[in-house]
Amino acid sequence: MLPLNGVRILAVEQYGAGPIGTQYLVDMGAEVIKIENPRDGGDISRSVGPFFLDDMPECSASIFYQGLNHNKKSMTIDLTQDRGRQILHRLVENADAIVGNLRGDVPEKLGLTYDHLKAFNPKLVCGHISAYGRTGERAGWPGYDYMMQAEAGFFSLTGEPDTPPTRFGLSIVDFMSGLALACATVAALLEARQTGRGRDVDINLFDVALYNLNYIAHWQLNSGHNQQRLPRSAHASLTPCQLYRTKDGWIYVMCNKEKFWRILCEKIGRSDLADDPRYETFSKRYDVRDELTAVLDDVFSQKTTFEWISVFDGKVPVAPVYDVRQAMENPFVTESGRIRTIARDGGRDFKILGSPMNFGADRLDLKMSPALGEHTSSLLRDIGFDENAIRDLELSGVI
Repeated sequence: MLPLNGVRILAVEQYGAGPIGTQYLVDMGAEVIKIENPRDGGDISRSVGPFFLDDMPECSASIFYQGLNHNKKSMTIDLTQDRGRQILHRLVENADAIVGNLRGDVPEKLGLTYDHLKAFNPKLVCGHISAYGRTGERAGWPGYDYMMQAEAGFFSLTGEPDTPPTRFGLSIVDFMSGLALACATVAALLEARQTGRGRDVDINLFDVALYNLNYIAHWQLNSGHNQQRLPRSAHASLTPCQLYRTKDGWIYVMCNKEKFWRILCEKIGRSDLADDPRYETFSKRYDVRDELTAVLDDVFSQKTTFEWISVFDGKVPVAPVYDVRQAMENPFVTESGRIRTIARDGGRDFKILGSPMNFGADRLDLKMSPALGEHTSSLLRDIGFDENAIRDLELSGVI
């Protein structure tokens, strides 16, 4: 039994932030039902390329989509129609939460807020991810991950000095926002079970991006320091903590405690560096960082990255610098169950990253992401619709 077994979540979600948030809820055992518009192809991520599975229906062939929606159900409902909203209200009666990531002014228009839905279920939690929040001057603005990285300062902190501002290689703000929504939703569900009252829960991409500046922002707010990019992805004050050249590539070293500096010097056969008064403290090493980089580059270039990692043997915090293929082929990943497989009827198995949440022996039995509207009829039958009523809804374009 996973922690959220028996919890039902309705999800009016699309693209990345909402789906990854509910994916965490799925991984904890919740039943997640995607509510998708039958007229526009549903979740836009169903059409996001560039890579597709060639033996699956077009509406679920996107590998991007498959990676964010496994084990969910899909139900098509046009929420702009009165009859569509009536179906939603019946679903809400037996749901624990409804969550989504829509433009800030849309949940109110579609009636997806707690005030609109509490009459049907007073314990309902209504979780919202928007770009800039559901109130204020930007409530109606569209917004995406990379925009948040740009405005919150992430671009200015990423990459090498004297190069154009650079974004993260991942949709990191979407992913952090989804995780924040999952956390807030679980907290609100706990409160609802204790008090019998639900609530709205609001997350927005911009606030999540800003919040995650953390110490960088606090340095500026309290000391006036405006952090800039440093060579070799170095730490702002701790040295050595950066990239170094090896015989065949790069290695990242993080001597973020003084003890690691002395162990490093011993392991590379340069105990003299640890005894050198120029290098005896973080602050002194920082003052001569460029000089020390040249010294350590010379040492590290004598062996391959793998050889150095073997030399350090977990006694010094170091990591190889991999591209994505190397990361996926890393034995530490492939031999530990961190990549899982979903069996497919008549097709190749689908490889997917395993959840980072570990609940011991209890583990989700993985299923492929649903086709558009795959569960519409069965879910309608569950709430009392017969075949004639379902056919009428289809003909009317409600589902």
